[in-house]
Amino acid sequence: MSDSDAPSPAAPAPWSPPAAAPTPSAGTPPGWPATSAEQAAPGGNVAASGSPDDLISQREAREVADIVGQLSDEGLGRADKTKLMVRLSTIVGARARRAGAQAVTSGRMLADLLMDAAPHIPIRDLSTLSEHHHGMSGEALADALVRNATRATGGIGAVGGAVAAAQWAAMPLLITVPIEIVVETVAVAALEVKLVGELHAVYSVPVLGSGTQRAAAFAGSWASRRGIDPMRPWTIPNVLGIAGRQQLGKRMIGRFARNLGTLVPFLVGAVIGARVNNRETTLLAESLRGDLRRVAAEGTIRPPS
Repeated sequence: MSDSDAPSPAAPAPWSPPAAAPTPSAGTPPGWPATSAEQAAPGGNVAASGSPDDLISQREAREVADIVGQLSDEGLGRADKTKLMVRLSTIVGARARRAGAQAVTSGRMLADLLMDAAPHIPIRDLSTLSEHHHGMSGEALADALVRNATRATGGIGAVGGAVAAAQWAAMPLLITVPIEIVVETVAVAALEVKLVGELHAVYSVPVLGSGTQRAAAFAGSWASRRGIDPMRPWTIPNVLGIAGRQQLGKRMIGRFARNLGTLVPFLVGAVIGARVNNRETTLLAESLRGDLRRVAAEGTIRPPS
């Protein structure tokens, strides 16, 4: 439908998005501070630090993002998911040992790991999403993304529950049990951040800034369960600062608490974990899509029917 065919406000008509989402211009949105690494690296590319700890953290971040990309594969089997979760548990365990118990329980370690990984998470643009879903667009494409995401996060809950149940039955070392939930929380949060970014693409809502800043905006959108409004840059969620990281950490801890049902012995934990993740991902998507429809309606693009 062309702009000249647009219906009057009293009689809205179905809409389909443009062939590709608007390409954001380079630069930083007003009021959005650059990170110290971005200030040192022209163009917003994060420069590699010479610190051994920083290099380790960057390597872990890339590995986490790679795992998330594989976990989002619709055809991934249970055995492969379990292997990926074991690989992720190694990364999270190493990060937790370096950070300390207080950083884990406060959510700081969870927030830092998610923020480190977020710029590397593979988020597809509109044309790629449509191609991967046989030409789908609009609400049909958004439905498909949410459906796939809930399956992926539900599958992680089922795998995590089964692993925790087996550990509980074989060797009830309670100090190691919460790490399973920490791992699950990181995996689910990262997959949902990917969903957040791709839903913004489906509704053609551009997010400006460097890769790190856009990732921070998507993480902040995940934490607040609100869509991003590019026409109001002062409202764009920013978790690059201390206050933003604290908010993100609280959201991670809240998700951690809801996943504690995974610790129930035997396979009951797997069922609970799958249901909790499925429900939480669905609620997140519903909230985001409501905001994104509103943002699209207020801009130059009409929302899907």
